[in-house]
Amino acid sequence: MSTYADIYGHNDIKEHLQKCIELKKVSHAYIFNGGLGSGKKTMAALFAKALQCEEGKAQPCGKCHSCIQADSKNQPDIIWVGHEKVGSIGVDDIRQQLVGDMQIKPYHSQYKIYIIDEAEKLTVQAQNTLLKTIEEPPEYGIIILLTTNADIFLQTVLSRCVRIDFKPISDDLVEQFIKEHYTISNYEVQFATAFAQGNIGRAIAAIDSQDFKELKKSVLNIVRYAKEMSTTQILAEVKNIMNYKNNIDDYLDLIAMWYRDVLLFKSTNNANKVIFKEELLLIKSHSSQYSYMGLEEILNAIDKVKIRLKANVKFDLTIELMIMTIKDAM
Repeated sequence: MSTYADIYGHNDIKEHLQKCIELKKVSHAYIFNGGLGSGKKTMAALFAKALQCEEGKAQPCGKCHSCIQADSKNQPDIIWVGHEKVGSIGVDDIRQQLVGDMQIKPYHSQYKIYIIDEAEKLTVQAQNTLLKTIEEPPEYGIIILLTTNADIFLQTVLSRCVRIDFKPISDDLVEQFIKEHYTISNYEVQFATAFAQGNIGRAIAAIDSQDFKELKKSVLNIVRYAKEMSTTQILAEVKNIMNYKNNIDDYLDLIAMWYRDVLLFKSTNNANKVIFKEELLLIKSHSSQYSYMGLEEILNAIDKVKIRLKANVKFDLTIELMIMTIKDAM
């Protein structure tokens, strides 16, 4: 990634960040907020690269020593803060990798930039520790928090950071990206574009990821055989879905895509806008087996699953109830 022009969409964000550099009004703390694969990590890396570029312009030159180091992730004054625990970023992580380190001046750059990925995992204690540095940073210190949910941050942290929200880009741009980077069938392009929902990272996963292919296979197993499943088989399927717990939103989105296809075909009898075109015979079959009310019940049940899981309701029970709803609606 060499310039902002290489990033698809997010023109308002690109313009804002370049203006910050041009006008020398760079903040000491930013929050880049957006879904997984929304481009915030790429944008943060490019912004950091531009800030450290030896030419001092809004666009990184890509040729100077700093830019070359940034591209290989060896720029000593661009620090990606890691964390030892899987589920959280604790006080020790912030103290050791950021607070203490920031007291040391940059090695050879104008700034010392700290990027914290998955910042929603910061504990309250870690946020409070970080807050002191955000409030009184050295002149050269910049902190960029990357998160999927900025609303979990303490209000004191939010109020001292410039928040930048990464919204979904248009389907046309997603499709353009896919066609420029992959040689795949029109069906695969359309499927990845629909699944992406304006998120290029999701499109890439739909095309490249073996895990996604397995996930999709599991989803098709549910929709194909839910009607015949016994209680024992449903429990076995729930156990299988546990393997996709970290990607459960993708799983649920795929199921929702299926039943929207069924609803669309049932109401229009038109296959042109169906996403799962490779399963058109089954889509047609389901359109005659489900009532409009039954399809609405399933789609509502999927939405409720997302809400319940975010509220930490028991995973296996929530998924079991969803499968039972699919089975009973047919």
